[in-house]
Amino acid sequence: MSNCLQDASLYRVGLQGDVRLYELKANLFRNRYFVLNSPDSTHLLASPEVVGYASYLALLPATSAALRFLLSEGLEADVDILTILRGGLNYPVEEACYESGIRVRDMHFVSCERIIRDHVITGLEIKYEKLTLTRGRTLVIGDILATGDTFRMCFDHIVERFRQGGGSIRRILFFTVGGTRAIELMEEATPRIKRIFPGFEGFTCFFYEGVFSVYEDTGETGINVPDIDFGWKGGAVSPDFRQAVMDRPEALLEKCIIYDGGARRYEIPLHFSEVMEYWEGIRERAERIDLKALLEEKLGYSGPIGYEGWLAATHLDPSRDYRDLWKAEQDLVRRSEVMDLRDIATRRIGAIQTIQKLYE
Repeated sequence: MSNCLQDASLYRVGLQGDVRLYELKANLFRNRYFVLNSPDSTHLLASPEVVGYASYLALLPATSAALRFLLSEGLEADVDILTILRGGLNYPVEEACYESGIRVRDMHFVSCERIIRDHVITGLEIKYEKLTLTRGRTLVIGDILATGDTFRMCFDHIVERFRQGGGSIRRILFFTVGGTRAIELMEEATPRIKRIFPGFEGFTCFFYEGVFSVYEDTGETGINVPDIDFGWKGGAVSPDFRQAVMDRPEALLEKCIIYDGGARRYEIPLHFSEVMEYWEGIRERAERIDLKALLEEKLGYSGPIGYEGWLAATHLDPSRDYRDLWKAEQDLVRRSEVMDLRDIATRRIGAIQTIQKLYE
């Protein structure tokens, strides 16, 4: 489990409309990391029923608010957009720039495809690129980042191409539904990029709703996919998202926080097939699953846990009063004794089947 957030805390730094902005601060961070919360992105991450163009639009308010925040801090209103195909197409970066009054000078594209042999991912391959190699560029990128293998390969390639072509990178703005590995990779990459481009100012990374973690094993259900599915343990999830899940606890039991972003936008039947497979597996295993242990796994800590210990586990700002949220989470774990996991799975299957028929 990553310890990059060991001394980090999540502090609220701004509000734009109904978008809340938090900054994740730690003593040794070289870069800046933020968490964005909005009703639309909360609904997206808590509800696998949000698919297609709606899933893309759900990220627009928070993305625009983040860019306006950076403009207020002195960001030059002139950027390039780099799209890592195809995951980057899920992010409304260009629209957000337009809404925020930011000029997009160039659009860059890089494809990074998995090499699959006998149903096993054996590597990655860059098959296409369109790069304009100019100097002093601010790159804006949107992509899902779990293990970070795709990001690392693409970014190493892009930095080298800019170096070879006489260009340079000044700053990188990254928007992600992503995990702690994003922070590890950016912290590791920054000194190396500064050696190549001495004027490099670093990364500014925005996470939607939280900095999540990836499962290291199949979890309490035996279904989760290691290094792909997102969870809360070891991460820093916005208090607003945690509260929204307490208001609808069944969302906590979803397979992961986002499922596959590409499938839910571009291959919707495949996305729903994955969702159904998960909930049917839960229903089949319901009597063998320890629901209390599953809830604790999803919340990211084992209980019972005191308020101070909970603050440390969640990385929430210790100067704010989150006792009501802490109590709600403890109460949910206690209620596991009277919750019927099979009944929850059956209701979720019925709801998903109703929507799934629209995309058959």
